[in-house]
Order: sequence, then structure tokens, then C-alpha cells
Amino acid sequence: MEPVHEGRCACGAVKYTAKGAPMFVHCCHCSYCQRQSGAAFALNAMIEADRVDVTQGTPEPVKVPSPSGKGQVIWRCPDCKTALWSHYGGAGDLIDFIRVGTLEDPSAMPPDIHIYTSTKQPWVTLDDGKPQVDEFYDRRAYWPAESLDRLKAVIAKAKG
Repeated sequence: MEPVHEGRCACGAVKYTAKGAPMFVHCCHCSYCQRQSGAAFALNAMIEADRVDVTQGTPEPVKVPSPSGKGQVIWRCPDCKTALWSHYGGAGDLIDFIRVGTLEDPSAMPPDIHIYTSTKQPWVTLDDGKPQVDEFYDRRAYWPAESLDRLKAVIAKAKG
């Protein structure tokens, strides 16, 4: 049986569950994530959107720019404005990029990789043994086979 992870916004108006393990977890150090999160990085767990259920409240979509030019939609609590997850232009709405800090147990989803380290803050020390890449990367070089298979299934589902 797969674990169920519970998450919520800061005020508790929006709650959700995520079923199973994420496909992959990015610790993104890009300047956009820094600006949009107000922190040195964003920690995003990628999981199929059909594995995420809102159990209380209704998050609101907020469109923001991204370096790709495709933008992203950040799903936020309408009351406290906490960012709960994003949909990026390339992945569409089939994959949720859950903000790990909104989980009741954020330690359940540690980063698998540090990305865009070329723009990380100089005082951030990366010594957790996880791969580090200057920009983005080739998934086939870092993702486990099971996660790649899950991504292929999402893409196939999108194509009909």
C-alpha cells in the first residue's frame, strides 16, 4: 500500500493529500524560484496530478512568468496565499509540483537533485550528496526507471 502524504496551507483553509512517492524532487536554485518563493530555493516534488486530492477548501490559480516563457500556474490558498503546488508550461496540468514545505511531514520528500545551481546564493552550502547541476538536466541520466515509466504514462495519457 502506498503512503498518503497530507499537506495544507499556513492557515489550514486548504488541505490536500498526495498518494504515493513523488516521481522526483527538485531543489531549484534559479532566480525565478528565489523571487517567487522569497527564499533561497524552492523544493518541488513532482507527482501525477491524479494522485493529488484537495480534501478541504479550493485553491486558486495564479499565473506567473517563468524563464521558458511558457509561464507557470501556482495554486495558492485564497485566504493566506500559501503556494501549494505549481503547473509548469511544459508539463501542463497533469503533473503537480508540490511545495514540499506544505506537507505535514516535509522530511518524507527530500531533494533528489539540486538544479540551477549556477544562480544559487553563495552562502548556500550543498553537502547532502545529491547531484548538482548548473542549469537543467537530462532526466534519463538522473531519474529512476520507475519514475521515467510513470512520466511516459502521463505523456501517453495526455495524448489520448
